[in-house]
Amino acid sequence: MDRTYLCIDLKSFYASVECVARGLDPMTTNLVVADPSRTEKTICLAITPAMKALGIKNRCRIFEIPKAVDYITAPPRMQKYVDISADIYSIYLKYIAKEDIHVYSIDEVFMDVTDYLTLYRLSARELGFRIMQDIYEQTGIRSSCGVGSNLYLAKVALDITAKHADDFIGELTEESYRETLWAHKPLTDFWRVGAGIAKRLDTFGIRTMGDIAAADENLLYHLFGVDAELLIDHAWGREPVTIRDIKTYKPRTNCLTSGQVLGCDYPYDKGLLIVKEMMDLLCLDLVEKDLVTRSITLHIGYTGRLNVPSAHGTVNLDTDTNADRIILPAVTALYKEIVNPEWSIHRVNITCNHVMPEAYHQYNFFVDAEELQKNHEVQKAVINIKNKFGKDAILKGMNLEEGATTRERNHQIGGHRSGQ
Repeated sequence: MDRTYLCIDLKSFYASVECVARGLDPMTTNLVVADPSRTEKTICLAITPAMKALGIKNRCRIFEIPKAVDYITAPPRMQKYVDISADIYSIYLKYIAKEDIHVYSIDEVFMDVTDYLTLYRLSARELGFRIMQDIYEQTGIRSSCGVGSNLYLAKVALDITAKHADDFIGELTEESYRETLWAHKPLTDFWRVGAGIAKRLDTFGIRTMGDIAAADENLLYHLFGVDAELLIDHAWGREPVTIRDIKTYKPRTNCLTSGQVLGCDYPYDKGLLIVKEMMDLLCLDLVEKDLVTRSITLHIGYTGRLNVPSAHGTVNLDTDTNADRIILPAVTALYKEIVNPEWSIHRVNITCNHVMPEAYHQYNFFVDAEELQKNHEVQKAVINIKNKFGKDAILKGMNLEEGATTRERNHQIGGHRSGQ
């Protein structure tokens, strides 16, 4: 059966929230959402449509904004954005059941509206417009909408077609996609086509979706492996995955990860402090979720060394565990093994690989089970106190050292200030 999808995006969401809070129109107000306490190199989380109309790129850095442009700087308030996003989600639920909604990001959703069009006696375009109007009337935030016969086409209709429509609604079928967008440039305007993919294709004179559709499939598989199948399907406007598929998908393996971009360049010793803080919190996260891991991957990005590979390595543990007394020494040793002490550090990512329910865990004969149980009880107690009295209720000595970031991150969402 043919399906019909909507993809709704909240226009310049963070910036729009800040404008509405100030009684300003984001379509005519110059405003950026950025943390003024950071350097001029800090990235703007969002800019208003008015600034985009001046040719300023979204996600620009503060210093890249022309000096002649007057604008308001709004510090990010992530908790407020989360709350407004939740309010808007409740608007979606007035029209569509949650089983037919896939939340793609804080400001974008997909909806399968196939079974609702007859109920409401509306076309997909009309239903999309009604939801957009409801959002605006309830929150003051404008949105745009893509309508498509599959998820990919709905997304492309949103990203490319809706921008040029008076009502900010784009609509595509496989046929209209091929007729209107096969010659569209640049390729990076299309969902899931990054600059790297576009550059590799350009080497062979492939610069449009029409070129991909006409290309030798053997060449595409040689360039991209199994990912070529997705590229070929999208070139023809095809996408077999449905929202139901997404809802029922279960990954074969799971991981738990944490990452941060440091506010300034960190030397070797302070970089190790950050790794210890992050790993300590990941251990608590594992305990709280009743999960264990068998290996940890550490990725360290150096400052300003484009031609030098990042430090990357994995340590295998002797047992499936979430115990900080086992994991922290192992990750510390890995850090000392792979990180160059002469270079400054800018990014840290840690991943707990192949996590599984703790119920499946069996103790290793060479591990003191009694000591691990005591350690586990301490971790549980720490979690209970933090949940009851706040994340800062219990801090370790390392959290108070110069350069530590845990206390600051305890009051952030997504690496940004959570303040209302």
